[in-house]
Amino acid sequence: MNELALPKAPSRGKTLRRLASRNKVACAAACILLVIVVLSLLAPWLHLPDPVAMAPVDRLKPPGEAGLMGTDKFGRSIFSRILFGTRISLVVGVAAVLVAAACGTVIGLIAGYLGHWQEYITMRVMDVLFSFPSIILAILIVSIIGAGFGSIVLAIALVQTPIFARIVRGSTLSVKNIEYVHAAEASGATTGLILRRHILPNVAAPILVQLALSMSGAITMEAALSYLGLGAVPPTPSLGSMLNENRSSMEIAPWTVLYPGIALAVIVLCINMFGDAVRDYMDPRIRKNM
Repeated sequence: MNELALPKAPSRGKTLRRLASRNKVACAAACILLVIVVLSLLAPWLHLPDPVAMAPVDRLKPPGEAGLMGTDKFGRSIFSRILFGTRISLVVGVAAVLVAAACGTVIGLIAGYLGHWQEYITMRVMDVLFSFPSIILAILIVSIIGAGFGSIVLAIALVQTPIFARIVRGSTLSVKNIEYVHAAEASGATTGLILRRHILPNVAAPILVQLALSMSGAITMEAALSYLGLGAVPPTPSLGSMLNENRSSMEIAPWTVLYPGIALAVIVLCINMFGDAVRDYMDPRIRKNM
């Protein structure tokens, strides 16, 4: 007698390969992003020109005459400064988003699970932060505590935290009423244990998606703050500060602004495409059709 076999759910690896085959643009974006990350991280060991050393003799030389992308008004290599600047932008973006995700997750879990006055106070604070335009809030924070690496990370993290808090709170509200959570409560499990073992694993997917999507916003904000002179302290290279420093020579040496702008646009675009792919991968409705 033949037994009816239940259809097997596709493995994660198989689903990932199918998503990659269907979304070749996102796959290409991920490859480009990987190359950019590797080059920027290996920049100190690639024997590139010193990104901060000035060479007045080589000032404003076009691409080909002095390096791959020419030089700026101080004779510094544009290519070298882009790689080192990208390195700073990526580190700031990753650090800020991780801090925001950690803080927002804790706040969202507490607000969603405990409710009552804990939810009211924490979420009202998040609403106040969320009501400010993000760039204005970041400028205010950096202006108060001063420019620098730590200041940028803190400012961007504070801007991003309400987003994670809202997402985690909403997911927690839907998870906390599931039977196994009630069973854990009835067995005498502590609040911390329930949040860590039963709720957090079930709200991790939207957190991972938001992590990927928030990276582009964090890098863009770092570039904006650096452009306004509130980011990386000169002569430390940054994509935003490069745009600001070279705007006066844009007409006679357009490559000094063009290449940093293209680099920033490509990084943000690739991260957005990668974030969309992560969202599709985490969506059970899309995975079911793979």
